[in-house]
Amino acid sequence: LNFLAAVKRAEKRGVEVKVDYLRSEETASQAIVAGQADIGVGTPYALIQRSKAPIRLFYQMMQLRFHPVVNTEKYKTWKDLDGADIAVHSRGSGTEAVMNRMAIINGIKYNSISYVPGSGVRAGAMLKGTLDVTIVDTERKNLLLKKGGGKFAVLPLPEIHATDEALYANIDFLKRESEAVGILLEELVKVWREVNKDPMAIVAMRKQLNLMPDMTKDDESEIVPFYKEGVEIGLFPNNGGGLDAVKQDFDFFTASGTLQGKPEDLKVEDFWYLAPLDAALKKVGSQ
Repeated sequence: LNFLAAVKRAEKRGVEVKVDYLRSEETASQAIVAGQADIGVGTPYALIQRSKAPIRLFYQMMQLRFHPVVNTEKYKTWKDLDGADIAVHSRGSGTEAVMNRMAIINGIKYNSISYVPGSGVRAGAMLKGTLDVTIVDTERKNLLLKKGGGKFAVLPLPEIHATDEALYANIDFLKRESEAVGILLEELVKVWREVNKDPMAIVAMRKQLNLMPDMTKDDESEIVPFYKEGVEIGLFPNNGGGLDAVKQDFDFFTASGTLQGKPEDLKVEDFWYLAPLDAALKKVGSQ
């Protein structure tokens, strides 16, 4: 909703945006590389490093705030997951990175990793009993604890400061469409700050901008709790990430095996193009 609110506001300033929803991060990345789409959402670090494609991240939308959930009838601790089958969002995703990092920390090895796009899909599979170990977003974690009849538990994680979702694009597009990209970033920063200041603001935005009018009553009831918890846990960065976020990403994604090499040897400009964000923050101010 906050992303769509920023898009609508950018449209009012003359930036035409068409939002499509693809099956997985991999599909989205392929669309960007092939020129079938302009901007993607995700963390394509591995793709950038592996392919040397001129793709760059340019705005941190959300930090990693995922929750490993297990069926307690089979597993209760991280050590119990040695030899277990797990499910994550997609190859190279933040969910995979978290689970790989925890395997390294706990000295375990999974039997298999399945790629099941969508926290809602994975949570549904947990409720149906077709999955026993997965990692989901805050909303679906709450759903599992609420509807699981005490069957599910959340495994502990250390504090993680890394990107879950970022905007990325071909660097040629970012330079060519710098004005439109700048307007979009300004609106993203402003919406994120409004939500962080008052999570209830998203309700007014949704009504004013007519966002997702066909949302079910059950989903509507989850809007305010989701945004309140999101603000409390630092889900939405006030300044779009920036250099500090990149360095934290290098630390986390190298430790989890998503990125190869030492974090101190990685170059910011090989993965991020910060000029659009720097320009936007000059206009709206840093916080």
